[in-house]
Amino acid sequence: MATIEQCRAALEKLSDNMQGAEGDVRAAAALDRSVSCHVTDLDVTFAGRMTGGRIQVDETYPGAPRERARIRLAMAGDDLVSLVDGGLNFATAWGSGRIRLEASLLDLFQLRKLL
Repeated sequence: MATIEQCRAALEKLSDNMQGAEGDVRAAAALDRSVSCHVTDLDVTFAGRMTGGRIQVDETYPGAPRERARIRLAMAGDDLVSLVDGGLNFATAWGSGRIRLEASLLDLFQLRKLL
């Protein structure tokens, strides 16, 4: 099982990957939205903001998200690490329910470019 530190590192790596993106992916990464990632098996939430092409984690706290972020992710820690490392296909994991992504319809259309 992934640790909190490994999950935080995976989010940092995802943020770095978004920062270096180009074209449509860069445009999608440029959204300015609140974001939360609930790591279900650790029952911890990372909350922050996607802005300037990066994800900035401002808080880490136990339990489910305290506030409703504009972009909400939920998954197991191992899935987060595997997703960022390229070992897990987002579409397959989302379709099977291993990963939950909730956002407005317009944001989902933009985010699909990242995936």
